[in-house]
Amino acid sequence: MGDRQLYTVDQVAELLGLHPKTVRGYIRDGRLKATRLGSRYRIASEEVEAFTGRSASPPAGDDVRRSPRTQVSATVHLDAVSPDAVHRIDVLLGAAVAHHEGGEGALQVHTAYDEVRASARIVLLGGPSRVAGALQVLAMVTEEGS
Repeated sequence: MGDRQLYTVDQVAELLGLHPKTVRGYIRDGRLKATRLGSRYRIASEEVEAFTGRSASPPAGDDVRRSPRTQVSATVHLDAVSPDAVHRIDVLLGAAVAHHEGGEGALQVHTAYDEVRASARIVLLGGPSRVAGALQVLAMVTEEGS
């Protein structure tokens, strides 16, 4: 099997600072690819990396002390939006990610566009202030009538 690492839903939830139910929802929605083994899912490290845009590192063991942190996830749905508007939003949020890369609560942005419905879904993951800042950027762009 080589160096292919498989994670459980609980491990991915810990890696991303999410609730396991949220991770299962991402799997059901097709946003996070997983393999079903019996009644449980296993997620390859490559899929976690593709989903987050960064390298997956194993969850901390029970004997490792971790400092407390706060993570926020927000899902934004945009209806009647053009592909150009979604691209513009991606560029602006990408700049926000690049500007504040790394550290506790680093911002992650995942965007999916449905051409048939002309709708977009944007998932923001990170520290409260970074997610709030990204939501402010989204508010400014969408209020402009993009």
